[in-house]
Amino acid sequence: MDAQEAKQQDAMRKLEEYIEKIHYSERYSDDEYEYRHVILPKPLFKMIPKNFFNPDNSGTLRLLTEEEWRGIGITQSLGWEHYEVHAPEPHVLLFRRPKNFDQMHAAMNGRAAGGGKQPAKRK
Repeated sequence: MDAQEAKQQDAMRKLEEYIEKIHYSERYSDDEYEYRHVILPKPLFKMIPKNFFNPDNSGTLRLLTEEEWRGIGITQSLGWEHYEVHAPEPHVLLFRRPKNFDQMHAAMNGRAAGGGKQPAKRK
């Protein structure tokens, strides 16, 4: 193994360690949404691609798409959107989703799987 490969492996190992240290808050809600915040370890935050940051040099992330935030190691169930950036602590990402998302999603999946038809009754 050459020095470059060793350096890449070391970087991947550190990245995995940082991802394991991501903190996910408990969920909290209002009448419309449930919320949670995700705190990235500062070394992981420093590894985020530059194009994920606001172009104004404020050091804050722009709002990330689901593909982007999952790509940096954040894992959550479906329906969450990155909706806010907390400038004083740019490594804290704020997420929300509709309050009854789990029930709505389960109901939609049930209809899709069954085609909206009731099962035939047996005689």
